[in-house]
Amino acid sequence: MNQYQEITENGLWKQNPGLVQLLGLCPTLAMTVSLVNGFSLGIMTALVMAASNASVSPIRRLVPTEIRIPVFILIVAALVTLIDLLMHAYFHALHAVLGIFIPLIVTNCIVLARVEAFAAKNPVIPSALDGFMMGFGLALVLAVLGGIREIIGKGTLFSGIDLVLGASSKAWVITVLPDYHGFLLAILPPGAFFGLAMLIAAKNWLESRKQATQPMTPNPVAVH
Repeated sequence: MNQYQEITENGLWKQNPGLVQLLGLCPTLAMTVSLVNGFSLGIMTALVMAASNASVSPIRRLVPTEIRIPVFILIVAALVTLIDLLMHAYFHALHAVLGIFIPLIVTNCIVLARVEAFAAKNPVIPSALDGFMMGFGLALVLAVLGGIREIIGKGTLFSGIDLVLGASSKAWVITVLPDYHGFLLAILPPGAFFGLAMLIAAKNWLESRKQATQPMTPNPVAVH
């Protein structure tokens, strides 16, 4: 249980790919114009990472060291293709919005990094949990960043939810700022840089505040 708790904390906070490792910046900057887009791509990445880790872990001792990277990439590519086809079949409108960024999950350094660093050295269940939590940690960052940019840029929240849940869910869109004409910079790439910088600063501030409130361990007195 301690191992699973540590894996969860690392993925969601301590080693969060979006705020600490700063991996996968391309989708982070490009697809966070809204909460729905960011979170949807993040969830797909989490599913691919969990499946990739769970697929690599059982064969980690069977793959020769010299060809492990090509084999890992082939496994990831097959899983991403499966996700891409399922999205195209059942969520066609969202698939059209996310576009090329779904196939580009194959090249996302987060996926291969966790396969190489964790799944290739650990059993199946911890590996699958590690992949999902790392991906879900990124999904939360994409959702928060997308929500901030959407509110500042368009004054709404959950716009595009109908792409996932159908036309009946359009009523779920929240107008946060009525009669708001929008702020273009927030939904352009520079707005993503500013938003991500604020999230990183907020995390660092929380970490420093937590360390400052912890009681200091007194130095042991030397005995002569």
